[in-house]
Formats: sequence, C-alpha cells, structure tokens
Amino acid sequence: MSQITWSDFERIDLRVGTIVEVDDFPEAKKPAYKLLIDLGDLGLKKSSAQITKVYQKHELVGKQVVCVTNFPPKQIANFVSEVLTTGFSNERGEIVLAQPERKVPNGAKLM
Repeated sequence: MSQITWSDFERIDLRVGTIVEVDDFPEAKKPAYKLLIDLGDLGLKKSSAQITKVYQKHELVGKQVVCVTNFPPKQIANFVSEVLTTGFSNERGEIVLAQPERKVPNGAKLM
C-alpha cells in the first residue's frame, strides 16, 4: 500500500457516534442492519452495516462507533447510507466494530 501524507489523513473525517436505533435490512444483498447514529453536532446519520453475524440488534443500541462522515451518501437498495461505520474483519471474515476504548463525546474527531 502506498504511503499518504499528513494532509491526506486530515481529509478523512473520522468521528465517534452512539448508535441510537437498529433495524433489520432485509432488502440488502448481504445481511445488514440499518443504524441510526448520533454524531453530536453533525446530527443523526444513517448507516448500513454488515455486522449481523457478530452483533444482535439489542446489544448495539448505546454502543459508540467510529464513522467516516465525509464520504458522499450511498444508495443501498431502498436506503441511503450517510456515513461509513468502520470495523475490522476477524479470522472468519466477520466485521467487528471499531470503537473508542473509553466513552467520548459524540462527534469527537479522531486525531
């Protein structure tokens, strides 16, 4: 992978938010949830996340996650995803959410 500059990194707006609502997303090609995430001053944003193999809906509400907030909105089936919820692939290819180690204010920017 090629190296990037500090200014390249600064262009990526990574923010923390709290999941406030989770819904099933049966229209998605791959199993996914519809998330509503509170990103503080940025407001409530929608995201589609393929995390159904690792997480149950009830355990996601209240969880803080790291999101890319400056991608353009993406149409996924009948849903518009406004932010990218980030995660890591485990040994089985399942996505595990990227989260702050401690609670921080919603909308806090990754530095």
